[in-house]
Amino acid sequence: MRGQCLCGGIRYAVRGALRDVVNCHCARCRRFTGHHMAATAAARDDVVVDDEDRLLRWYSPVPDASYAFCSRCGSSLFWQASSAPARLSICAGTLDPPTGLRTIEAWWVSQASDYHLRPELPEFATE
Repeated sequence: MRGQCLCGGIRYAVRGALRDVVNCHCARCRRFTGHHMAATAAARDDVVVDDEDRLLRWYSPVPDASYAFCSRCGSSLFWQASSAPARLSICAGTLDPPTGLRTIEAWWVSQASDYHLRPELPEFATE
């Protein structure tokens, strides 16, 4: 599986299995992506990032979560929980299709924006 940011300056490959997609509606994810986060995840060691121009930037708004984006085009790419350093969450929209993935859950629906209509998914007020 391969993916990239909008400008193509950051490319990555996932060499192992990907988790199906989870939508997260928490306030931080909404601000980071502009809507809700639709993320898959993989073992951190299975993700190889090609960032020749060193465009990848990490932002840690709280001690337990960090978000990665392209400093050239602004694409949201990854997020990581400090409690799970061996896993890397990947913004599903940056993967090259076909992905073969499906959306399986919605988290933090208690923080979903008022305009958002949610599909029929198992929903959790937090995670």
